[in-house]
Amino acid sequence: MSYRIEKDSMGEIQVPETAFWGSQTERSRQNFNIGIEKMPIALIKALALVKKNAAKANEATGKLETAISKAIQTAADRIMEGEVNEQFPLSLWQTGSGTQTNMNVNEVIAHLSAEKGVTVHPNDHVNMSQSSNDVFPTAIHIAAVQMIEEQLFPVMKKMIQTLHQLESENEKIIKIGRTHLQDATPVTFAQEISGWRSGLEHSHQMLALTLQELKQLAIGGTAVGTGLNASKEYIELFFNYLNEETDSEFSEDPNKFHALASKDAAVFTSGALKALAANAMKMANDIRWMASGPRSGLGEITIPANEPGSSIMPGKINPTQCEALTMIAVQVMGNDTTVGISASQGNFELNVYMPVIAYNLLQSIELLTDGLRSFNQHCLVGIKANQEKMSQYVEQSLMLVTALNPYIGYDNGAKIAKKAFEENTTLKQAALALGLVTEADYDAWVKPEQMLGK
Repeated sequence: MSYRIEKDSMGEIQVPETAFWGSQTERSRQNFNIGIEKMPIALIKALALVKKNAAKANEATGKLETAISKAIQTAADRIMEGEVNEQFPLSLWQTGSGTQTNMNVNEVIAHLSAEKGVTVHPNDHVNMSQSSNDVFPTAIHIAAVQMIEEQLFPVMKKMIQTLHQLESENEKIIKIGRTHLQDATPVTFAQEISGWRSGLEHSHQMLALTLQELKQLAIGGTAVGTGLNASKEYIELFFNYLNEETDSEFSEDPNKFHALASKDAAVFTSGALKALAANAMKMANDIRWMASGPRSGLGEITIPANEPGSSIMPGKINPTQCEALTMIAVQVMGNDTTVGISASQGNFELNVYMPVIAYNLLQSIELLTDGLRSFNQHCLVGIKANQEKMSQYVEQSLMLVTALNPYIGYDNGAKIAKKAFEENTTLKQAALALGLVTEADYDAWVKPEQMLGK
C-alpha cells in the first residue's frame, strides 16, 4: 500500500494514499483498533448536515469566504448522499466526546473540497464556530429525529393499518380469553388484536413526545457551554438554514451546560423505544402462542409458512418472524440500559460516553424499523383465524361460569366449575347436577356472545 505524509500539531503520520481522511483520523484508526463496531452512517450524515449549515451561517455572518463555504456544502452533500461511506473507518470505541469522528468528517470534507480546487482547512474552516462537544450531541439528536420520523413512524403506521384490517376481518369471531395462561372469559379475536394495535399507537404517541426534547440541540455551546467563538447571529442563522433544509423545527437548547453534559433526551427516547419493544414482544409472543401446533398446540391461528423450519424434521414450520422480532426487542431493552448508564456519566461540562449512546440509540431505531417492517410483511398480513378451534375452546371453557355470578353468586359458581373439571363434564351438566340453575336459566344466562362487553 502506498502512503502520503500528513502533518498536524503532533507531527507527521503516514496516511493511505487513497484515503480521503487526514492525520487525526489516521491517528484514531491506529490507536483504537478495537472491536467491529463503527460509527453509524446515519450519525456521519447528520454530522455532514451540521457542517453544511454551519458553513452557510458562517458565510452569512462574514466569517467564511463564499468559495470555501460552497465547497464545504458540496462536499457535505456528497457525504449525505452516501458517496463516500467507506471514508469513515473509525471504531466506535474511541474518545467519549466523538472528537475523532468529528475530525474524520472535517478532514473528508476538506479533502473533497481540495479535489474541486478549493483549499479548506478541517479545523479553521469546516469546524468554524464549533466544537466536537456541541457538534457531536447535535448530530446524535438530528440523526435520531430523522430516523424516527422518516423511517420508524411510517413502518409503525403501516403496521397499525394492517391491524385495523385484521380487526375488521375478525370482529365477529369469538375466542376464549386467557389470563395467567389460563382460561378466562370470552373475547372477540378483534378485541385481542385491538390491544396490539393500541400498544403501537401508544408507543407512537410516546415517541412523538420525546421528539420535542430531541429537537433541542446543543449547537452553539462549543467547548464547555459558554459558546466561545460562536456568535448569536451564527446560531440563529444555523437553525434557520437547518430547519429550511430538513423541513423540521429544531431549536437551540436554552441551557448549553445541560446540552453538553446531560443526555436525558436520549434516555427519554430510548425509554420510549423500549416501550415499543415491549409492546412488539407482547404481540409477537401472543401470535406464536396462538399459532402453536399445528396439532399439539393451541392452533387458534395460522401464520404464513415462509421457509422450512427444521434441518431434520420435514414439513416443520416455525414462527420465525416472531422469533426475530422478540430477539430485536431484547436487544433494544439492553441498548436502553446502556444508554441510561452512559447518560449518567456526565462529568462537569461534558458527557464522555456519547459514541456508545449514539450507537445504541440509533441501532434501536434501526432494528425496530426493520423488524416491524419484516414482521408486518411476512407474518401479520397473513394471519388467519381457525374459527373452528376458537369455538371449540370457548365451548369447553369452565370460565363461562362467570356469567352465572350475578344470579347464583361466586361461591356457587366455583362449585360448578370445580365439579365440571373434576368429573370432566360440561358446565351445564355440572350446574344441573348440583341443582343450582334450571336448564332454561342456564341457556338464557350463559351466552358467550353476551359476555364481550360494549
